[in-house]
Amino acid sequence: MLPAHTGQLTLGIGLDDDARFENYFVSSHNQQAITHLQDASERFIYVWGNGSPGLTHILQAACHQLASRNESALYLPLKDKSQFSSQILTGISSLALVCLDDIDEISGDENWESALFTAFNEIKDSNARLIIVGKSAPQNLQIQLPDLKSRLQSGLILQIQKLSDEDKLLALQLRAKKRGIELTDSVAEFILIRAERSLSALIHILDELDESSLIQKRKLTIPLVKSTLGW
Repeated sequence: MLPAHTGQLTLGIGLDDDARFENYFVSSHNQQAITHLQDASERFIYVWGNGSPGLTHILQAACHQLASRNESALYLPLKDKSQFSSQILTGISSLALVCLDDIDEISGDENWESALFTAFNEIKDSNARLIIVGKSAPQNLQIQLPDLKSRLQSGLILQIQKLSDEDKLLALQLRAKKRGIELTDSVAEFILIRAERSLSALIHILDELDESSLIQKRKLTIPLVKSTLGW
């Protein structure tokens, strides 16, 4: 479930307003990949990674980047495909950018595989850009339609490496700084040692602490963390 949707896109699918490139911590391992994603010259990019590397954030950031230029973009989370028909892909080649999240979710679904193959061909013959995200490399997907599987391997393939614990600490501090929160090394380390290590879980904790800090009008300290989270 996406947090507070404020950016509106085609078909009413919303974006997390905080999911922007400037809020995304880029480790040295991922710098080249992020540079490619920000560069509008690549027509088709397939991005993959496991271990919660923030792929949804990256996709939504790409959409925000286009929106800032008054260009049309679509973000489609395929994990929610039960909420809409595969016909949603019809005509998307008219957009400047199409971002499909969780491509793994359509593996073995004949209707969705066929619809994406058709859309892929339409996009190829248009000026639209396509970014697709999955948890595994395209050659390892359980896609049943051979021509679609071939198409998914035809573009620039980028892997996003999961963050080290040190990187996660820096990422948490970056997000805190963007919110005007002072998150010291000692407090960040205290959180990292005790919390679930996925970046999404850490950001959720930061949300809770931010709200608690505002309500109590207290700085973000270890005692505040303990009282808020029950640690």
